[in-house]
Parts: sequence; C-alpha cells; structure tokens
Amino acid sequence: MVDHSGWRVGVASAPIHHGEILQGVFPHQGQLTRGLVTLPCTVHTTRASFIPARGEELTVHPIWKTKARRAAQLTAEACVPPGQGPVGGHLELTGDVPLCRGFGSSTSDVLAAVWAVQDALVSPLPPEEVARIAVRAETASDSLMFNESSVLFAQREGKVIEDFGYRMPAVRVLGFGSRPENEGKGVDTLAFPPAEYGSAELELFAELQVMLREAIHTKDVALVGAVATASTDINQRHLPIPCLDGLRSIVRETGALGIQAAHSGDIAGLLYDRDDPEVEARTEHAQRLLHNIGIHEQWIFTTGD
Repeated sequence: MVDHSGWRVGVASAPIHHGEILQGVFPHQGQLTRGLVTLPCTVHTTRASFIPARGEELTVHPIWKTKARRAAQLTAEACVPPGQGPVGGHLELTGDVPLCRGFGSSTSDVLAAVWAVQDALVSPLPPEEVARIAVRAETASDSLMFNESSVLFAQREGKVIEDFGYRMPAVRVLGFGSRPENEGKGVDTLAFPPAEYGSAELELFAELQVMLREAIHTKDVALVGAVATASTDINQRHLPIPCLDGLRSIVRETGALGIQAAHSGDIAGLLYDRDDPEVEARTEHAQRLLHNIGIHEQWIFTTGD
C-alpha cells in the first residue's frame, strides 16, 4: 500500500529558452562532450497539474505528450520509496509554446511534468536528478532545470560540464523567425544528423567557453554578444540562416551586441544592452530594418538579472 496521506494536486509551470548562446563540443572528464548554454526567455510558458493515484496507470492530456508522460512516471518512481507500491495518476499540460522552433518546447513539457509530480508527492528533487530524468524521457534535454545559474550542459548525458556560478547578465532580445519561408512551421531537426566539427572549431569552442565564463562573471554583455555571434557563425555550416549577411548589417547599423540563434530551430535574436539609454530607439530601428529584409514575425523580451 502506498501511504499517500500527504499527497495533493501538484501544479507547476516551466520556462522556455530562446535557442543557444553557445553550442558545440567541449572537454569533459577526459573526453569531448556535446554541450550547450541556452538563452532564458519569458515569451512563452508551459503549465502542468498532476493528480496522483495509487496504481501503475498514468495518463496525460494531450495524449500525444508522451515524453512528458514518461518524465512523470520516472519522477513518481524517484519520489516514492521502494516497497511502497507504484504511483500513477493524471497529468494535464497546457501552454502556448510553439513546436519545432527552438524554444525548448519538449524540455518545457518534461520539466513542468517533473515539477508537478514532485509537488503532488511533496518530494522535491535536486536539479541534477531532474536533468537525468529529462534526458531519459526525451533522449536530449535542454538545461531549463538549472535556474539559479548558467551552465554549460551536456544535453545528451544530462550532466553539467561547467557551472558558471551566476545567471546570464540581462540583455534585451529582439527575437524573430529566421526563416520567413517556413511561415513559423519550424524545422524538423530530427532530419539533420548531429553536427560534426573540425579541429579549428574544437579549439574555438574552448576559447568561447573561457570567454563566456568571463562574460558571466563580469556581467559583460558585449562579450556575451560576441560569444553568441561566434557560435551562430559556426552553426551556419550546419543549419544556415538564409539572411545572415543582412542581419550582420543590422547589427552594425543599430549597435547590437550580436546575433543569437537556435542551433536546432528557426528562431534567432539580436541582442542589445538592456541598460543602454538608447536601447528603445535601437530596437525600434532594428525592427524596421528586419521588416525591410522580409522578416515580419518579431517579438521582444528582456532576460532576468
């Protein structure tokens, strides 16, 4: 029998990200490991509720959210001590996160599910355990569960390559659909093999990791922009942005910090110094210039401190 006297309806909400500041391959524990650093985003969110019940059956709505269902099952197993019997229930997911675009919709679903289940069972799990569950549920996960500091995250292993110790310094982001011809339909990234990098790119990734560490420790937003731009340039060989030359011109004309992109999606962003007195004028000018090159799908947000 499961002692469920402390159970309750669990609720949670999970954030999204806006693609990557840095993605590549990095040394970790004596080997090269794929890793990424995501850009936090507040444009969309995922909400979840979980009603626990005794027994093995665990259902989810919408029914096709199978990764979230798997995450809920794994979380229930992790939260209930051995010998107390299986825990099922019903998971409900709602939200407005677009699919296949680079917002981390799958991880947001999974994370909302994990947090709702642990809330229902009154058994919080550390971020490291949540990361392991997320990877088991969806094969490759983003690092949204680490919300206290920025991390370089091994997305296929669920491990932190480096914890930078602080959150990403705040920037203003002018986000947009980087492939207007897709009409917001996203990119089928499963059709693309994992990127392969040459020796020069591997050396550059190591340099960018050092640069990003310094940028986060010193809150140097210009250096964050430089890292994001370099990572976007590297990814251009693997999932190219058709209008990248035009975007570079807009960066120069509007004084942006750099270009940031989803390395497996069709969204990107121009980064600006949130504390620049001219940030509003720069952003508005960039919006007009984006329209001029055919990019009409746009949004603005500011990352937290």
